[in-house]
Amino acid sequence: MDAHDAVFFPDRRAPVSHLLLDQLPSYQSLLYRRKSSSSGSARRRGSGRSRQPSVSSGKWVEQKVVHSGEELKPVRELPKSMHDKRREKQQRLQQGGALTGWGLWRLNVRRSLKRLKEDGMDVLSSLQLWRADIHLIEGMFGTGILSYFSFLRFLVLLNFIMFLLMFVFVMLPVIITSHTPHNITFSSTNVSACSEYPASSRQGLVAFHEHIIDLLSGTGFLERTYLFYGYYKLEFIHSRFTYNLPLAYLLATVSYLLLSLVWIVKRSAAGFKRKLIQDEDRFQSFCNKIFAGWDFCITNENAARLKRSSLLYELKTDLEEERIKRKMANRTRGEKCRIYALRAALNLAVMAVLVACFYCIYIATVFSQRKQAEEEKSAFLLELVVEYLPSIVITLANFITPLIFNLIITFEDYSPAFEIRFTLMRCVFMRLASIGVLLFSLWVQITSCRSSDCPCGYNHESYPCWETHVGQEMYKLVIFDFLIIAAVTIFVEFPRKIIVNYCHCGLAKWWGQQEFAVPQNVLEIVYGQTICWIGTFYCPLLPAINTVKYILVFYLKKVSLVTNCRPATRPFRASSSHFFFLVVLLIGLALASVPVIVSIAEIPTSRACGPFVNYTTSWKVVPRVINQLPPGLQSFLLTLASEAIAVSFFVITCLGMFYVIALAGAHKRVIEQLRDQLAMEGRDKRFLIQKLYQAQQAVCARSPRGFRRTRPDAGLYLVEPSVVLETQA
Repeated sequence: MDAHDAVFFPDRRAPVSHLLLDQLPSYQSLLYRRKSSSSGSARRRGSGRSRQPSVSSGKWVEQKVVHSGEELKPVRELPKSMHDKRREKQQRLQQGGALTGWGLWRLNVRRSLKRLKEDGMDVLSSLQLWRADIHLIEGMFGTGILSYFSFLRFLVLLNFIMFLLMFVFVMLPVIITSHTPHNITFSSTNVSACSEYPASSRQGLVAFHEHIIDLLSGTGFLERTYLFYGYYKLEFIHSRFTYNLPLAYLLATVSYLLLSLVWIVKRSAAGFKRKLIQDEDRFQSFCNKIFAGWDFCITNENAARLKRSSLLYELKTDLEEERIKRKMANRTRGEKCRIYALRAALNLAVMAVLVACFYCIYIATVFSQRKQAEEEKSAFLLELVVEYLPSIVITLANFITPLIFNLIITFEDYSPAFEIRFTLMRCVFMRLASIGVLLFSLWVQITSCRSSDCPCGYNHESYPCWETHVGQEMYKLVIFDFLIIAAVTIFVEFPRKIIVNYCHCGLAKWWGQQEFAVPQNVLEIVYGQTICWIGTFYCPLLPAINTVKYILVFYLKKVSLVTNCRPATRPFRASSSHFFFLVVLLIGLALASVPVIVSIAEIPTSRACGPFVNYTTSWKVVPRVINQLPPGLQSFLLTLASEAIAVSFFVITCLGMFYVIALAGAHKRVIEQLRDQLAMEGRDKRFLIQKLYQAQQAVCARSPRGFRRTRPDAGLYLVEPSVVLETQA
């Protein structure tokens, strides 16, 4: 019996030969690497061979050590065949039967806790907000549009937690003291010009439209309520213990910012992993789209048709990107200079558009503040327009600039995918920077006095409680943003649907059905969330208002999606969009933290309102509280804030970062080795099938008829390897 029969017919009574297995390309490559490595590492060469042929069975055997204390995956989750899973289950049962006493108790406890955890997760998933609605959207439109509604649900929960923090630590103590007898220390007892806070509520007979203006702008009867910063003028609440309201106010603000940061980073980690895997290899992207690109959550026929067209669009886009990359690689030096000069000129045009928008926002804010400072009464609509003038200008800028950016990007000769990302980043910058320009305009008005110096540290004549005024501006931005979303949905999208369905003219067909653009809708709610992060310090009830707003937006968008809209022709993949949404939200959080931190640490507090009346800045409450602590605790906290601890922490952080970078590099090298191993496995398969083909030819040449008589169930067919093996390489 020759080597071919020994390998392909191991049931025959003959010694097994290892010559064929040693001829595998992977084994030859392994021998070559061992020879090229250090000649003295004999132990490493002996242990480096992870697969060895077994003399008794003629098969590859994988060495595996299982400890009784390690965490094992369930058998159904193992990437093995059914036969191997049954064998694995038998081995685990035997190992479990061999355990006694302490080991058996630990195994049973681990299984019980795991089962309890799974049951708890099932109960929590059944209690998820909008579970049925999100499943309906997922079935009709797929996971791409589902990602927007899941992101909106996350923001609802985040705002609700922020509201609980502000309510429990700031509002609830004030509510309790107003209804029960407590010994209270107010923030200010000094009577001076800077402590005057004139009443802003309307006196006498008030017209109905003035109440509407107060409700929409936060002035009048709403100004001195729990809604705004100026109402919380307590400093200490004395009961069984002394409650420091300014410290609680400051710590609640820091807590909701840190909570938002941790929660967003935690959610973005999984999306970053998936995006990193998808962007690693273009060939892998093609394979994923062709073999695993279908969304099996789709149950609607129209949605399935749209998903098919979107997959075709993605493949065309990828091919177009490959063509553009090849075109970019073949560009001459003159063509590169020309395209770079064109992009520089177009970016200058983009900067000019942004500067013009920011200047308009600044002028509108200054004009609105000056008109509000005047005591002259005007018509209802005119007064309302003056109140909302900055919000109107910001909304118009957010509507016009994306159209200009989409027009400019077509001349910059980027790839289609990069065009979408670059345009979105420009829109993100425009939306978030407009809030910064508004705050800068308010800061200029607050810190500039009519005289050369400000005796109170700020413009007390126009803004006796400037924190409440900033809170009113943030309140107006949130209200106006919701009104615009509702108005566009009701007065634009619904009539467009009716016109497209019942008007058969060419203009209506060209206009077409409304597309549900996921990125633009996400930018809207990120813009609103950034306003909420900034305004919560000045308007503690703003998270509750934002929670109600997002709940209403969810139902508006759901009805509009099901009734009026269709998915966008240029789809946004769910995995990459989830990470993109969180990155944009993280940028919004970073932008929102800057004005809040500056106002806490640098800008003088109002002398007429709020819990920080007795402090020059809001942060001064922390050193005063530390000075009241015992000496030992003071020295400990001062040591933590010293330069030595800061430098040590920085060094430890750098070492940890270097370790993570080195670990990531090692993992990347392991991934490259695994890819090489997968390629080598393909060569092994090709080699073995070629040997099978040669063995079949040899057997058929010796006894073709006798072979089929003696082994009728062998199922061997003559296969031409050149036909089927080109895809195995």
